[in-house]
Amino acid sequence: MFLLKPKSFCLPLTLLLFLFLSINCTAQLRDPLLKQKAILNIMQRVADWQLNEWDTKGFNHPAVDWTNAACYTGIYALGVIKGNDKYLSALTKIGDDLRWNTGKNRFMADDYCIGQTYSLLCSKYHDKKMIAPFIKLADSIIDKPHGELLDWKNNIASREWAWCDALFMGPTALSYLSTATKDPKYLNTAIKLWWKTTDYLYDPTEHLYFRDGSYFNKKEKNGKKVFWSRGNGWVLAGLVRVMENIPADNPDKKKFEQLYKDLAAKIASLQQPDGSWHASLLDPESYPVKETSGTGFYCYALAWGLNHNLLDKKTYWPVVKKAWAALTSSVHDDGMLGYVQRIGDSPDMVTGNSTEVYGVGAFLLTGTQLYQYIGMHPGTE
Repeated sequence: MFLLKPKSFCLPLTLLLFLFLSINCTAQLRDPLLKQKAILNIMQRVADWQLNEWDTKGFNHPAVDWTNAACYTGIYALGVIKGNDKYLSALTKIGDDLRWNTGKNRFMADDYCIGQTYSLLCSKYHDKKMIAPFIKLADSIIDKPHGELLDWKNNIASREWAWCDALFMGPTALSYLSTATKDPKYLNTAIKLWWKTTDYLYDPTEHLYFRDGSYFNKKEKNGKKVFWSRGNGWVLAGLVRVMENIPADNPDKKKFEQLYKDLAAKIASLQQPDGSWHASLLDPESYPVKETSGTGFYCYALAWGLNHNLLDKKTYWPVVKKAWAALTSSVHDDGMLGYVQRIGDSPDMVTGNSTEVYGVGAFLLTGTQLYQYIGMHPGTE
């Protein structure tokens, strides 16, 4: 019988060993944060910390408040991932406790931001009691003339969407209500008023939104215009949530998509080396620390664009990946999200121990979009 000499196998075995080690090393080098299991785990840690805070210490703000309403949007997004029903149960209990009512300041967008979560829960569970009070309010909103100027005076915020934050609060609530009721009148009003606010607050040169009319002539320390990170985060996140409810044949669809692409390009260009966005978009050196509520809303909106094929992967995936790393590195061991700017209307300082519920909402919205993206693009690095 013919036998091969042992040395005849040396080269093939060496090559096979090299290939095995190369493949194994490549697998280990893949970012563990970008696996679906890891994304889900850190979302659950952050959400569980927040729910435990509410259960053990109560709400720091009224349960119906815009701060918590922004958080609910992220908790809902996590809850619709298979196996996470407990988060939807928590939201349903909150709604029941509130008797599905909105806030006391009926026509201020902050006070009906919660309506978007009510509408989402109604669409899922087909329970009209969840939106019955909001329908009455929304009918009153769309019946108003909305003819006032948006100048920041005379308590205009109680009647019109005169500040950029309102674009996450008001049009989203009306848009999701249209989807829940299959009645376009609420979406039509949301679109009309979106453009009214945009015509007033959007700077077409900078492709950013002023917080409100009082900021038109304000400057940062470096002489640049004041554009607040979270404020523009509210806008970009609100934009994609409105777009989710706009039918393909709506005449404003392309206009919204173009605005989205313009904002996305500008925001991506302002990302800091650590993957975050600082409190001031055009003067990051004056606020030299990452800020996670604005970063969260940006990462959410950009990941949404990748999932909806509106953004180029080669350009925007690295931006999203770096932003997610900045966000996850801000989560404490117990699940608390740090570096969230406190409630305000302009850039401000933050620390690793700064947290707020709307930051949690932004984090969870981001995580669910990444979870979806990785699920559709396994092996993405």
